[in-house]
Amino acid sequence: MNWLADLAPYLVLIAAGFLPNEIWRLIGIVLARGLDETAPVVVWVRAVATAVLGGVIARIVLVPPGALASIPTPVRLGALALGFVGFLIVRRSPFAGIVIGEAALLAGAVLFGR
Repeated sequence: MNWLADLAPYLVLIAAGFLPNEIWRLIGIVLARGLDETAPVVVWVRAVATAVLGGVIARIVLVPPGALASIPTPVRLGALALGFVGFLIVRRSPFAGIVIGEAALLAGAVLFGR
């Protein structure tokens, strides 16, 4: 019975965090199947989503929460810039941008962290 108590937080995370989001993703996939990607409303929705994501990233970098606040602002900005350059260089790969930005952030934290 102890193993179930150990798994309880993960089961709650899956039930409360993962499944509700997945339902909306599946509904979005089904509904978006016939949409034209060049339609003005689709272009507008993509632009709004990109702007919101950019705002969230800017807020995290400029007003960092938790342990990220211990890393100096120039290091965070440099990691963001290196991640963006990595994204562009490696054929616009989000994975490459994230890995390069994270590596730069970790290296900066080790070298310049307080």
